[in-house]
Amino acid sequence: MEYGTLVQIKKVEKIYETGEMDIVTTGDSVFRMLEQVGEIPDKLYTGAIVNYPENSEEGNSRLLQEVLHGVRELHAILQIHKTFRKEDDQLCSYDLAHHAGLSLDEEYELLHLFYETQRLEYLKRHLHKVIPMMAEMERLKERVMLNGHFRNLSADNL
Repeated sequence: MEYGTLVQIKKVEKIYETGEMDIVTTGDSVFRMLEQVGEIPDKLYTGAIVNYPENSEEGNSRLLQEVLHGVRELHAILQIHKTFRKEDDQLCSYDLAHHAGLSLDEEYELLHLFYETQRLEYLKRHLHKVIPMMAEMERLKERVMLNGHFRNLSADNL
């Protein structure tokens, strides 16, 4: 992939016998890969030559609140109880993106947006699309559960 995220390893949760690890990371910045380097002396992995595109963090507080409201509405529909590690006014699009139900492809598309307002608009459009679908799925689930309770009713019993 052309774009990626520079991450910092904050904590190693568990190391498995196979050498695999469960880790906690934070994303620091978006990079663009200019050239892949196949072999690096004394390293067991490949590398790359990258640059770090300018990434505007200046956003729109009204739009942020709208997206945050949408994320919370989605969580209520799905009966998910999450809290954010930051105060509402300290959140940004990247903080909300992982909680908005984006697919991996959609998260990757978000990486290509270098202005906070663009990312918030992207999340807003996503939520406007997915919230009605999820609400309808919940209503369908309720109807399916309800339908089974009236199996023994017939026109003769009324």
